Amino acid sequence: MFTMSSHIQIFDTTLRDGEQTPGVSFSFDERLKIAKQLEAWGVDVIEAGFPASSTGSFNSVQAISEALTTTAVCGLARCHKKDIDAVYEATKNAQKPRVHVFIATSQIHLESKLKMTQQEVLASIKEHVAYAKQYFDVVQFSPEDATRTELPFLIEAIQTAVDAGATIINIPDTVGFSYPIEYGSIFKEVIEAVQTDQDITYSAHCHDDLGLAVANSMAAIENGATRIEGTLNGIGERAGNTALEEVALGLYVRQDHYKNTTQLRLSETKRTSDLISRFAGIRVPKNKAIVGQNAFSHESGIHQDGVLKNPETYEIMTPQLVGVEQNELPLGKLSGKHAFAEKLKSLGYDISSEEQVELFKQFKAIADKKKSVSDRDIHALIQGTEHEQNAMYRVETLQLQFVSEGLQSAVVVIKDNNGTVYQDSSIGTGSIVAIYNAVDRIFKRDSVLLDYRIDSVTEGRDAQAEVRVELNIENYNVTGIGIDHDILLASCKAYVEAHAKYSAAVLHSVEVGE
Repeated sequence: MFTMSSHIQIFDTTLRDGEQTPGVSFSFDERLKIAKQLEAWGVDVIEAGFPASSTGSFNSVQAISEALTTTAVCGLARCHKKDIDAVYEATKNAQKPRVHVFIATSQIHLESKLKMTQQEVLASIKEHVAYAKQYFDVVQFSPEDATRTELPFLIEAIQTAVDAGATIINIPDTVGFSYPIEYGSIFKEVIEAVQTDQDITYSAHCHDDLGLAVANSMAAIENGATRIEGTLNGIGERAGNTALEEVALGLYVRQDHYKNTTQLRLSETKRTSDLISRFAGIRVPKNKAIVGQNAFSHESGIHQDGVLKNPETYEIMTPQLVGVEQNELPLGKLSGKHAFAEKLKSLGYDISSEEQVELFKQFKAIADKKKSVSDRDIHALIQGTEHEQNAMYRVETLQLQFVSEGLQSAVVVIKDNNGTVYQDSSIGTGSIVAIYNAVDRIFKRDSVLLDYRIDSVTEGRDAQAEVRVELNIENYNVTGIGIDHDILLASCKAYVEAHAKYSAAVLHSVEVGE
């Protein structure tokens, strides 16, 4: 039998599957902040990482397990006893420790990756789920690449896991192959076929390779799934994962159809999305559903007229529902420390008094340049500060020599977290090229600039600029963000951050499936 849950559970894998996004590598502090915000959002389970993959991942899962008070903390494990042992050690201090065991079941994975027969896979499932059950009250099992697995064998694999003690069965569409009717049908047939006296929770884990991850997840709910797995903003490797915010609002708005909803605090949705975007270095597209900048914007005159008369003419949900406040009170150069502190609090930031002192100085510097400082200015200020604080290296000085006709030169000085100073200089066909050549010389690495974007993160001619870069360093893609009123300095900060992320990624490289 399966569990008819009182709500649709949310299993967030931003810190595991989301971090498999090319170029994304969260720092230790960033993972902890993300986990705390996910708990504030109200997710049921956080898949905090893959503890057996590296010391960094183990330590991160352990810290998250000790920090959270209400949310279950889960670790990923292959069908290897050492993986399960690592999850146990990393999560044993969690209020609700969980293990997620997986093995591939599709024929292509068995033949090409595992080099195992179906019977060997079944034996491995039985052995390792039973082993995990010795250490965990709740064991989740996933047949990787389930949607390309022959249904009879899929059912047999799931039955084996249930018989061995698994009480949560996840059916992953690992490569985004399925479509809604098919994916829903798999759940229906599996739930009807699997025999057990235990309450079983069925979970959906979809990838977005064909743009169907959310639609498939909703189809799973229609056919008996009571848990959805995914990430904020839909980040993840390749085309990404199910965007959890879209599932949450889809269930809320269409309760008439789904007859169920999540226990998420929807007012924390935008704040959680923004945090993930900042730390991942991936800007949310303006037209992104729920959390995009244009999600509640109306350009058409007819639409504007309708919304002014009655918002429900063109809005099926309010901006305030997801935490988008339309009425903001800007600060100015005469605003004091108390007003600044209250603004930080109202925007959802929990910043210590010591940190606020430095932020206030930066705020005053911005206020001297601008007539008023908006909420977006504050967000940008904190975003830039957090990036610089969490980075292994920070830009200390940038000196440029510009010649209207000829090569430009740049001197870059950076400092690492230990206080060691590095500097070098270089020339280039333009100022940006000269800066980046100098940074490459400091790190003694050859890099290829794949993408360079400038965005205005605040309003006005004196807006703060956000520069995003994507680099390929030794066949590894990394992203970097730099924020400053000066575009050249922002460009330098972004490039240095990308190099810093590569340095961190060398210590923490994870490759898993599911």
